[in-house]
Amino acid sequence: MRDPASSRPMLKVEDLNGWYGESHVLHGVTFDVNEGEVVTLLGRNGAGKTSTLLGIMGILPRRAGSVVFDGTETVDMQPRHIARLGIAICPEERGIFSSLSVEENLMLPPRIREGGLSVERIYDLFPNLAERRRSQGTKLSGGEQQMLAIARILRTGSRFLLLDEPTEGLAPVIVQQIGHTIGALKDEGFTIVLVEQNFRFAASVADRHYVVDQGRVIDMIPNSDLDANIDKLHAYLGV
Repeated sequence: MRDPASSRPMLKVEDLNGWYGESHVLHGVTFDVNEGEVVTLLGRNGAGKTSTLLGIMGILPRRAGSVVFDGTETVDMQPRHIARLGIAICPEERGIFSSLSVEENLMLPPRIREGGLSVERIYDLFPNLAERRRSQGTKLSGGEQQMLAIARILRTGSRFLLLDEPTEGLAPVIVQQIGHTIGALKDEGFTIVLVEQNFRFAASVADRHYVVDQGRVIDMIPNSDLDANIDKLHAYLGV
């Protein structure tokens, strides 16, 4: 496993602003992510966490500022070109095609570069999907759909993953399995930015936590300092 503290920054976001039409939703978001880290974006509903992920991917209708990925400025690039650099997003809505089988859904995204996980390795990580590989998307549980949504981007060769609310609405046993999977991906060298409402889950997988409020990053708390900052974090999150 890489030591994140000694790794170079893989992503540097500086003064990122974003708009949906006339609605200004990001107000100078600034943070960085080291290679090999798992970093969470924490905050209340509507704080701008998901919009930050969309801003990184270039999916926001309009953005300004700086998003440097692996030494390349991407703020003026199209999403398809950003994806080819090795960034993939797993959206909250999952986007499983109900008319396709699990394996057909898994094989749908194209490989954008070398280094993607094999189908066999993906089934090792998600044995539920191996058992359901011939099932249609409509037959999967919510937890299995989330597993498939994550699994699908692992084939592409992307090594920087943006995961939006991967545990929302899932049973504790499935949440635990997704946590183990994130740990395994980190061990394999993936870098992950995680938007998460489940604070206990976030604390179990992350190296650092950025607190987002009103479209800004207002604090950063290393996971090792979490206990000393728990009251402050509860105040931020309204827990």
